[in-house]
Amino acid sequence: MVDLLTQYEKVQGEIDTAVLNVLRSSAYINGPEVKEFQKELESYLGVKHVIPCANGTDALQIAMMALGLQPGDEVITASFTYVATAEVIALLRLTPVLVDVDPNTFQIDPEKVKKAITPKTKAIVPVHLFGQCSDMEAIMKIAKEHNLFVVEDNAQAIGAEYIYSDGNRKKAGTIGTIGCTSFFPSKNLGCFGDGGAIFTNDDDLAGKLRMIANHGQSVQYVHDSIGVNSRLDSIQAAILRIKLRSLDNYCKARNKAADYYDKAFSSNSKITTPARAKNSTHVFHQYTLLLADGVDRNALREFLAAKGIPAMIYYPIALHMQKAYTDPRYKEGDFPVTENLCKRVISLPMHTELDEEQLKFITDAVNEFVR
Repeated sequence: MVDLLTQYEKVQGEIDTAVLNVLRSSAYINGPEVKEFQKELESYLGVKHVIPCANGTDALQIAMMALGLQPGDEVITASFTYVATAEVIALLRLTPVLVDVDPNTFQIDPEKVKKAITPKTKAIVPVHLFGQCSDMEAIMKIAKEHNLFVVEDNAQAIGAEYIYSDGNRKKAGTIGTIGCTSFFPSKNLGCFGDGGAIFTNDDDLAGKLRMIANHGQSVQYVHDSIGVNSRLDSIQAAILRIKLRSLDNYCKARNKAADYYDKAFSSNSKITTPARAKNSTHVFHQYTLLLADGVDRNALREFLAAKGIPAMIYYPIALHMQKAYTDPRYKEGDFPVTENLCKRVISLPMHTELDEEQLKFITDAVNEFVR
């Protein structure tokens, strides 16, 4: 699904040197590389504060801890997403409130968000799924009307831009109260292990986020709040600094591959290619097809696997149908769009190293089976 080895080989000299420099410095935790990466990512995103942390799930948890949410407070998010989004809500004894998504973009549906708001609602967590932004202008308007926090789950869309109705643009993850991302190796900006970061333009919140991520201390051995231990190590920061310089080119390469896929499937009536939202650029963390009713998705996956082509299903079971998130408020049929997507989507290889020969081999195989 992702060719990390070839990507590494193209910058091997720079990365090897950077890693060796960290080893020679012995500054493994919160060393100069972490601080420099923080500054460079702030500049790239156009955001005042970046707080590096250990992974994307920690980023979400620390964000919600910093907002002072209390057990029982409701947090609205999409049912069509990876479990981490709801997981941290539940871990903090908050109440996840799930809503359906837009059938075209697969992003959280603002109209469904409106209907889910109650007096207990305190926050909205839009997930910028598969590489493009949720409708942030609509979501921020709803949040302002109801005095709600917005925590952007930007684990899949770093580098994407949201386009406002007046033409202004902002980077994904920099629009809400707080933005969160993951640097898992397969992400568009990925390290060689685990890593994550939190973004905000709020000075006070930034201080709280940093303190919580560091055991609740702003001064060593002085703990003003309950915190966690969540740090991006210096080796990963050194790697990310190098890869950040290529992030825009990585996004262009993914878009080029997506364009090839789009064209190859354009005449196949049983395949719907990813919709590109008018209010967002797309960085194609995933390239996800929607198959027509009657196409045997599992058989297609097996057919592709027999040819050495990987394919993934993101996500086969909606959050509201997961045993861990069983809730009497939800039953099968309550989220028709999400449930339909869970049955019919399939994602093809998508990464920066795809060439035309590989793309032709993949698309020919899909079209051979789906006809």
